[in-house]
Amino acid sequence: MDTRFLETFLVVVDTGSIAAAARRLNVTSAAVAQRIRTLEDEIGFPLLMRSGRTVSTTEAGAAIVGRVREFLSQIRDLKTLPSTKAVSGELLLGAISTAITGFLPHVLSQLSAKHSGVEVYVVPGPSAILYQQVLTGELDAAVITRPPFDLPKTCDWKTLYREKLVLLKPSSLKGNDVKALLTTQPFIRYDARSWGGLVVDNYLRKIGVRPKDRFELDALDAIAVLVDRGLGVALVPDWPPPWPADLSLTRLPVGDPAFDRHVGVVWARATPRLRLVHAVLDVATDSGTRVVRQKKHRRDNADA
Repeated sequence: MDTRFLETFLVVVDTGSIAAAARRLNVTSAAVAQRIRTLEDEIGFPLLMRSGRTVSTTEAGAAIVGRVREFLSQIRDLKTLPSTKAVSGELLLGAISTAITGFLPHVLSQLSAKHSGVEVYVVPGPSAILYQQVLTGELDAAVITRPPFDLPKTCDWKTLYREKLVLLKPSSLKGNDVKALLTTQPFIRYDARSWGGLVVDNYLRKIGVRPKDRFELDALDAIAVLVDRGLGVALVPDWPPPWPADLSLTRLPVGDPAFDRHVGVVWARATPRLRLVHAVLDVATDSGTRVVRQKKHRRDNADA
């Protein structure tokens, strides 16, 4: 039995649709459907029920989900048994969207050059969900915003870089007083349910401002575009480039490091793929330093 079919089955279960699974696996929907049919033929009973564009597990499918996860985890463990040879094996790494576009490409490039036997599968998602997946063992590690609570003793954390909280405004909008702009301009809110959005809420409470909310989004790129279109101002972490192209924005730092967003790696101490996690950490730490240097250079140029 091809383990790719089992992996596809789990992705369909986790995403709830054939189309979403195809996007995550970077294959066609037809390929996902064919893998599921082949798996069902081999096992001998239906695993999924289709209703329009969504799918759910049959009773038999639900019964094997846990065993499939355990089996695939054991297969990956076999590939990471310590040896005298180079580090190798498969690592499931979660990552928030800004890390995927602005931070991870360099990390993965350097990791491939240093440890060619390490295969990294990147799973996108918001910090809170990725953190829970690390706790349950669905992910080996994740690049996320630092949780707004103390981590359990079963997990470790390493901060890679910090993003200052900035006010975004259209370059054509006059005034540089952060509090005044938040008081007078429509506000495009960073989703308050996200951990980054919680930092924004805490800052607003500290300065005693209740802005006039116009939109609320969890996509930082989209927030930047809306500000560029003159639809309001926003408080966001100053995430690593790339940003959307051809935007005319001004970033105004709030000037309080207590509201920086800390981005780092969380992992379970007992993971059998600890050697792979450490291999990623070694490269990611160097890349985090590179991000800090780039952001300082960008700020210096903006001030010049």
